Amino acid sequence: MARLPRIVIPDQALHIIQRGNNRQPCFFADDDYHYYLDSLKEAAIRCGARVHAYVLMTNHVHLLLTPESAQAPSLLLQSVGRRYVRYVNHVFRRSGTLWEGRYKSTLIDSDRYLLTCSRYIELNPVRARMVDRPGDYPWSSFHSNAGASMNPMLSPHPIYLALGGTPESRALAYSALFDSHLDPCAIEEIREATETGIVLGNDRFREQIQSTLRRCVARQPHGGDRKSEAFQKRSRETRR
Repeated sequence: MARLPRIVIPDQALHIIQRGNNRQPCFFADDDYHYYLDSLKEAAIRCGARVHAYVLMTNHVHLLLTPESAQAPSLLLQSVGRRYVRYVNHVFRRSGTLWEGRYKSTLIDSDRYLLTCSRYIELNPVRARMVDRPGDYPWSSFHSNAGASMNPMLSPHPIYLALGGTPESRALAYSALFDSHLDPCAIEEIREATETGIVLGNDRFREQIQSTLRRCVARQPHGGDRKSEAFQKRSRETRR
């Protein structure tokens, strides 16, 4: 089955996951994390993407960003991936691929999910039981978003800026969001949307995106269901 094109709209936030090939590690030492972040910073500027949150796990990466063009996410991941693979292969005297072939992404209804997705990303090390608190993990955007340090690579999203009138008040308000547990249903929604490439939002938001792109943005049944009259009707309506 042909792969559906990713759902990308300029100036609409995306959650992206890129994994190591066969779920194998892609970071081996502190210098590796630094090199990747330097590469990400340069690529974000060059490709036109505003990074709001990230976490670098041992064998995968989460990014929350807003692209300035529909091509920006792919260009960014290609640029960072190629540069980082060359670095790793040189340093560790290895060859071959490092990343899984195709990254995952979901378009986000920012009003409803942006801060939730940001928390989901920065809480990854806690869910993986690598640390007890997000601030204990050095390779995420939590330190900057919560006000502990400055990170020039990050571009605050308008939803984040609305948390307060000053950097200090915004950081305090954002940090307070981590005082409560992330809703398990929200975690599952983010995971499913990102893995399948569908839109993360309510029905109204999905309808807006579907109308903009003129194609279906929700999960569709497979196999024989695609031949059904109901499926054909939905497909015709989507193409209008």
